[in-house]
Amino acid sequence: MLRIKIILSAVFLTFTTYAMATDSCDCKTDDFPTVAIADYVLGCMAANGNSVESLHQCSCSVDFIKSKMSYAEFEEAQTIMQVQLDRGQRGIFFRDSHWAKERVKTLQKYQAESTLLCF
Repeated sequence: MLRIKIILSAVFLTFTTYAMATDSCDCKTDDFPTVAIADYVLGCMAANGNSVESLHQCSCSVDFIKSKMSYAEFEEAQTIMQVQLDRGQRGIFFRDSHWAKERVKTLQKYQAESTLLCF
């Protein structure tokens, strides 16, 4: 019986210490998947010379964008930009709708700001 009390006390102490440590952490949740970051950086590098310097600049750019919008917002704007290239009815809907234009405009604004900051 004493052994169970000691084990339970140790488990309780461990969880209490862990809870206190995680509560004091001022960690930012990074919800951008690594694949999305790599895709952005590789595309940016291709457009800017595929050099080590462009790697640093493009990494800075994606970090700036990550600080301004969530991954869901980024993904939505990127998807809209791709669909706008379609020549059919689907492309017209995303090219002409106000809500789609606003999402793309927001991403383009952050991309322009990141260009001024990082390049």
